[in-house]
Amino acid sequence: METDLIIAAIVVVVGGGGTALVARLRSRRPSAPAAPDEAAPGGAVGTLEPPGQDGTSGGTGTVAPPDSLPTEPPPVRARPVEQPPPSAGRMARLRGRLARSQSAFGSVLLNLLSTGNLDEQTWEEIEDTLITADMGVGPARQIVEQLRTEVKVTGTRDPAEVRDLLRADLLAQLGPDMDRTLRALPHGDRPAVILVVGVNGTGKTTAVGRLARSLIGDGQTVLLGAADTFRAAAADQLQTWGERVGAETVRSDREGADPASVAFMAVNEGIERGVDTVIVDTAGRLHTKAGLMDELGKIKRVIEKHGTVDEVLLVLDATTGQNGLRQARVFAEVTNVTGIILTKLDGTAKGGIVIAVQRELGVPVKLVGLGEGPDDLAPFDPEVFADAIVGD
Repeated sequence: METDLIIAAIVVVVGGGGTALVARLRSRRPSAPAAPDEAAPGGAVGTLEPPGQDGTSGGTGTVAPPDSLPTEPPPVRARPVEQPPPSAGRMARLRGRLARSQSAFGSVLLNLLSTGNLDEQTWEEIEDTLITADMGVGPARQIVEQLRTEVKVTGTRDPAEVRDLLRADLLAQLGPDMDRTLRALPHGDRPAVILVVGVNGTGKTTAVGRLARSLIGDGQTVLLGAADTFRAAAADQLQTWGERVGAETVRSDREGADPASVAFMAVNEGIERGVDTVIVDTAGRLHTKAGLMDELGKIKRVIEKHGTVDEVLLVLDATTGQNGLRQARVFAEVTNVTGIILTKLDGTAKGGIVIAVQRELGVPVKLVGLGEGPDDLAPFDPEVFADAIVGD
């Protein structure tokens, strides 16, 4: 009987031009699996058993029972969010590391100053030592003249007293009264905006990630803006830093996108989310490239359509010495730098660069990198730095 019906259907189809055949065949096809958003609660999607040998579904033509349906995929384990330590006291904790990196500089000075005969040649050697420590001619000469006067007036040759005199003069040159406050607190309904700039290879993106950790360790909420659109790796690196501490990252999906627009979106997103601080990372650029420097100025102007840029932090590699000063001058002219992040101060750097860059720009060193660890960025403390150079 079933065979007769099928034959009859075929006959009808042939007579009707084949339209009914198509409809019949379609009606016998198994329905497509439901889309994920149409699935039953829990994300399960109904599927048919594999066809049996007789051509039917699973040999029975029945849908698999509910208890055999695939369950939700196992949850992807998110990276655990870290809780960084607060920024307070970081430089004091890292003092030993700083002292080891600056010990050669300090020991040469102390050996020269504690000699029994401070003649003209010795004073010249002291000045040369300060200059080779990247302090610059002006500050070095000023310290030497001050020390000569103090030693002559006091008549001291005691190493401990000479060390105290040197420490006091170094501290005076470090600018202990400069305002090193990091303006990272929101104002009104807008977050604080920190723009981070610098040349290639200074550790800029790492400094941004460490700064985010430091602020989150102090209890603030942070959003990162990956305005370095020339290198996808830079955005990936920044996002990884953010994920470790629970900070979102705004980035472009298109390499080479307009960095100013990414910065604008980051600040806008920060306002909508109500975060405390938005940190915008920019692409490293040579200070000699006028076009790239103009682009940096554009980024700052676009951000300021939302309000003020609270900080423009220039990242300098402490090991570059006087060359870093030439870089700093150009960046300061373009973006009105408000503070310095001095990285790699724990390596072969010479501490005098702190004095030189502050004297050159008239802006304070606010943060220093003292190691390779994620929490080795510290607020700069002039007294701890002076102690590290001359020793206890």
